Amino acid sequence: MNANFWIIQAFNGVSYGALLFLVGSGLSLIFGVMRIVNLSHGSYFLLGGYVALTVIWTTGSWVLAIPVAALTIALVGLLMERLFLRSEGLEYLRNAIIALGLAVLIGLAIERWRPIIVDGWAQFIVVVGIITVGLYFLLRRISVVAIEADPLRQVLLTVGFAFLFQQAALDIWTGNNFDINPPEALTQSVVVSGIFFPLYRVFMITTALTIGVILWLVMEKTRMGAAVRATVDDAQMARGVGVDTSRISMFIFALGAFLAALGGVIGGAFLGIYPGLDFEILPLAFAVVIIGGMGSLGGAAIGALLVGLADNFGKALFPEVSYFTLYAPMALILAIKPTGLFGRE
Repeated sequence: MNANFWIIQAFNGVSYGALLFLVGSGLSLIFGVMRIVNLSHGSYFLLGGYVALTVIWTTGSWVLAIPVAALTIALVGLLMERLFLRSEGLEYLRNAIIALGLAVLIGLAIERWRPIIVDGWAQFIVVVGIITVGLYFLLRRISVVAIEADPLRQVLLTVGFAFLFQQAALDIWTGNNFDINPPEALTQSVVVSGIFFPLYRVFMITTALTIGVILWLVMEKTRMGAAVRATVDDAQMARGVGVDTSRISMFIFALGAFLAALGGVIGGAFLGIYPGLDFEILPLAFAVVIIGGMGSLGGAAIGALLVGLADNFGKALFPEVSYFTLYAPMALILAIKPTGLFGRE
């Protein structure tokens, strides 16, 4: 193993860490601001790649696919947060959607037991409509603990959405493996001291650095950033001084989905896009958050760099125990500082 080996592996680890930063930074902010255990975050990564593929197939433009996919998934995240991860506001629409979903399941169960689809779907739709109305009024009378105060409901709800998103992706885009092909200019390599560095990985690092600097400037130098930091430190006190924490939560959740989808588009060029990718990237994103600490962009950057390097060197040097080398830094940091490197008590 000469010096070139170590340089190449370090470069690959840093570029992979750049991708993990895009996914982990959004998850870290969602954790820090909303205290929501979002197990569907990996789905935003996967869906971002699939939406980008659709844009490329339709328009042939990789450049256009990046903002369209990121903004589309940000909208999905915003709707999910407003409708299902808030205990107040839009509860009528939330109850209607839940009632309709349950009514369709009940209708399908009845159909298997005693067919109700005779001439077309009209009779089935009528039955589902009647069940929906009944369930809607039943849900309105049920009093439940606010989801913000119930981590178990957060886990069950978000993992349920993860499976729904995965099945939707499977139905829409099939189970085939796809690659997102970047422009030809980014498929070249640059040679430095006889070592070839792929331009696409350089692009990944540059993109992550740019996003990181923009996020840091927004969080540290703007009024919005001050409100976000106040919400992370003490949401109740922030509300007391007039910060609209509900709007902050909406913004942060949409931003987290945006960054994850952006990572899906960029990462799809060398990871590929395939069913199950969401649950492969999710543990790595959580490792980034756990190492760096909730709500800290600097922590997310350091955590992503450590995870990227540990994963790459672990697979290159110790492929048999690569998972150990990946999660060993996380276990060590948790033992020394349970809140993460930059987390707060």
